[in-house]
Order: sequence, then structure tokens, then C-alpha cells
Amino acid sequence: MKYSNIPLAQLTVSACKFYGIRRIVISPGSRNAPLTLSFLADPYFECYSVVDERAAAFFGMGLSQQDQNPVALVCTSGSALLNYYPAISEAYYSQIPLVVISADRPSYLIDKGYGQTIRQEDVFEKHIAFSAHLMQDASHASQAYLNYMPKELIASQEQVEAHNTATLSEAFQSLLASGRPIHLNVPLEEPLYGTINFTSASWQFKAVLKTSLYQVKISYKEAWNKAEKIMVILGVCPDKGANAISQETIKFLAADSRVLVLTETTSNVHHPSFIDSIDNLMAPIESTDALQTVYEGLKPDLLVSVGGAVVSKKIKGFLNCQRPTLHIQLGNTLVKNPFFTDFHALPISANDFFSQMPASDTVTPIGATYKSKHILFKNIYKKQLLEYCTSAPFSDFTAFHAVLKSLPNPAQLQLANSATIRYAQLFSVAPRISVFCNRGTSGIDGSISTAIGAAVSSDTQTICITGDLSFFYDSNALWNDCIPNNFRIIVVNNQGGGIFRVLPGKSDSENFSRYFETVHTLNASHLCAMHGLTYHRADNSQSLADALSSFYEPSPAPQLLEIFTPRTTNDEVLKEFFNSLSVLYKTAL
Repeated sequence: MKYSNIPLAQLTVSACKFYGIRRIVISPGSRNAPLTLSFLADPYFECYSVVDERAAAFFGMGLSQQDQNPVALVCTSGSALLNYYPAISEAYYSQIPLVVISADRPSYLIDKGYGQTIRQEDVFEKHIAFSAHLMQDASHASQAYLNYMPKELIASQEQVEAHNTATLSEAFQSLLASGRPIHLNVPLEEPLYGTINFTSASWQFKAVLKTSLYQVKISYKEAWNKAEKIMVILGVCPDKGANAISQETIKFLAADSRVLVLTETTSNVHHPSFIDSIDNLMAPIESTDALQTVYEGLKPDLLVSVGGAVVSKKIKGFLNCQRPTLHIQLGNTLVKNPFFTDFHALPISANDFFSQMPASDTVTPIGATYKSKHILFKNIYKKQLLEYCTSAPFSDFTAFHAVLKSLPNPAQLQLANSATIRYAQLFSVAPRISVFCNRGTSGIDGSISTAIGAAVSSDTQTICITGDLSFFYDSNALWNDCIPNNFRIIVVNNQGGGIFRVLPGKSDSENFSRYFETVHTLNASHLCAMHGLTYHRADNSQSLADALSSFYEPSPAPQLLEIFTPRTTNDEVLKEFFNSLSVLYKTAL
């Protein structure tokens, strides 16, 4: 196999192979040529070419999101590396394992005015599990090495390789233990394009140590046993694998009459006795005259939060007002005490935690009405949701209802942030539809790129729903030659940042329209023509129904449906829905 003749490139690629990093996303460049040549030389690796580094990083994140197996990103030196940062921070908070491999100029050329040189060492310091600045080879371009390397930094090739091997071992162990990104900065001196037949070397990488199961302390079991009202919130959870919520856990939680389970759309968990569409429960309570009484009745003694970020601002606002006595957090060790109470983050999966809790038949069902009363509210808002959608004017609200109802089953649903994820949370999603959203940092950047990576990594048809600003922001995602033909994008185009019309502070001033809502007249048709996607358009209920009737069927190219909704009335339709729920809740109280 024709690897680069630069030892450090050989070593880095060999480490990736040793630790099972099979998928490599490469952005073009010259300084990273030794790495690119070496990855391409070995059939073990599955390589993808994505030009835009920001899109490449989110694409790699989408690949890894599906199976939690690490994906490597390879870029050239300079500002290319900085374009990875949005995805790195998202992967860090979403606990998605990425290996960032950045080629760099030799250290003696940094800050000397040479092209494509920046200070790459530790550039992701605040959002990385491990950062490794590897030592430059002494044996490659040895004359330049001896002439320019500061005397105190000169080492033998044996010392260089010993240091780099140990550092790489530590980096990859951190990657596999934490499930979060690592950064390998690889200084490479010219010439860069030489190759050599290379099959193996004597480098000794360290195996990854396995950790034993965390045993839940007796005090947590006692707290569970004594609690009269237990609230369990399921945030972002994988749809499969060891960390997905098991059927045993679902049955355990459903059987306990003291336990009220609130599920986010991204939890991928479904049960008739669980509360989905959390905001449909919380919004009417916020506006009732009996606010304090209802709030106090909903207040849990014990809160258990599971998985990644919770979308619902309303439930977070409630828990900041009605703080539980004890909050136990599972599967998310980064977020610290969000509700300012007695807080414990445990390094254990939800399945392992709940398997160690006492069963419902061993506790007294003191809080039996805690669950049943709120299931009544759930039945109210489910019925009202269907009735309201039949009479409400065409809008974001009714478009989301129609789209979510139309999804093929099974399918993978990728949701963009901002208004998209919040509208989606108001509706139920079929159990065999897996739902994902970049909620680590909740940014609008990278949603299309992530969805394409996920589509490439999944056997199930992938549908991405996004708002117009998020779509146009990430339009370089379409500059990708491996988009599956069954990939579908649905753009809800309300001609600006529609969510700002719902949030407090809305006005009809010119400054609001320009600097907050960012009103525009763009459409996606020309982008589709440029990148080879089939384009569809809808701007009312009938044209939307007609477009959706065949939108998911097999096709020779990916497809995009752009839904145009009325910019100035979307927020009123949503507010009126919540008002209608409030009226019904007052009657139920």
C-alpha cells in the first residue's frame, strides 16, 4: 500500500486503524496531503470528500450520531481548522465522538508570516476531551529540522515516535472513554507528496481499559422509595444501542403510579401513560387563574432527568420556580444543577440506574393521582390539537401537522433548531420514526450537513425538516456527492426568523424586521437546480397535500419540498392554539 513517506502521517493513520476509526471525512488541501494519501491507500478506511470544512464536520457528526462509532475529520492548516468549531462544540455537548486531525506547518514557521499558519495548538481547548500537539519528525526533511527547530526542542526520531505513540494512545483512550471529540494537531514539513510501500510498524499503542458498572448508592434508592411524586424527563436519547431506553425501563416507569414521565420528541420513547408534547401541558397552566395551585400539584419531590438537552423552555421555567427536593441526572455529566437544587449527576445509563431501583410493588402508591391527573390533561390537549388543526388557517402550525402526519414509517427524522424543533414538539411522532436534532448547542448551523451524514450512515429513509434561515445558512451541505437518492428535505419558509415573532419583544418596526426577523424573499429552487435536487413548492393546504402524496416515493435524485407560510400570521395561529387549551384546562380544573 502506498502510504505517505512521512513517519508522522503513517503513525497517525495507523493509530486510527488500531482504535477502529474506519470512516474518514477529508477536506481538500496541500498540507494534509500526507494524511490523505495514507488514508486513501488503505482499503480499511471509508473516505468521504467534503470541501467546506464546516459542512464536513457536521457531516461527520451525522455519520457518528447514528451508531456512536467515532469518525475522523481531516483538514489542511490555517483557517480551515477553525471552520470545524461549530460542529466540535455541538459534538462535545451532544457526546458524539469525533477525531479532528489537522495538518499544521512546522512550529518554527508559526507567526513568521507564512501562508495558512495560525496558532492551531489547543485551539478547541474549552470544547474538547483531549488535545494533542504531536512532535514533528526529525528524520523527514532533516536538514530543515536541524536548521530551524529551536535547539532545546530538537530530539531524535526515536524520541519523537515514543512521545507521539504515547500521546496518541492517551488521546484515543480519552475519545473512547468520554465519547467526545479529540484533536490531533499534526505538524508536517515539505516535501508532502512522497509515498512509500508501508504495511506495518512496531508502534505499541495502548488498549482501552473497560470500566465497571457504577453501583447506585443506597441513599438514591431510599430517595426513590420515599418519594411521593417522581418526575422523569427524557431528553435527547439514541434510538438504538446500549444507551437507548429499553423496553424493560419503559415498563418499569409505566408501572409506578407515582412516576410522571415527560418525553421530548428527541427521546425516541413512547408509551400511552407518558406525557409527550410537554409544552401543550405547560402553556395552558401558565395562563390559568389557578396557576400556583396547579404548579404546586405538579411539583415533584424527586426529579430524574435522562439524556441530552431538554428543548422545552416551559418545563425548565417551571422547575426553576417549583424546585424538586432532589434532582438526579443520568447520561449527561456536563450540565450542572440547572434547577439550583440538591443535584447529583451520576455516571450511569438510565437502564442501569432504573434496574437498581425498587419495583413499584414494593412501595406504597401514595402519589397515585400525580400521574392520573396529568394524563387527563394529555387527553384534553391531544383531542383539541386535532380539532384545532382542522379549522386553523394555513400556517407553520398546520404545515407541521400535515408533514409529521405524512412521514413514512419507519423513517429517520432530522430536525433543525429554532422554530422547527419547537413546532415538532407540539405533535406526536409515530414510534418507528427515529428523531434527531443538534441540541448540544442548539445552533441553526449544520442541520442539513448533519442530516446528510446521518442519511449516509442509515439504512432507513431520512427526512430533514428545517426552517428557511437554517437551510440557507447551511446550503453548502448540498455540495456533497454522496447524498442518497431517497434523502428528503422539507423547508418551511416563513421568509425570516419566524420564532422571533413568537418570543417576547416582537414589534412591527423596520429594525425588528431587518435585525431580528431578517425578512427575505429567497427560495431554494436555484440551489436545487445547481446541486441536482428535485424541487417542489407548496403554499396552501391543498398544494401541500398534493406534494406530500408522492414526496417520499423512490426517485432518481434527492428531493426538496419548500413550504411557504404566511409570515405575519404564524405566531397568532400558535398563540390561539395555546389559548384554546387554556379554556379547556380551566374547565377540567
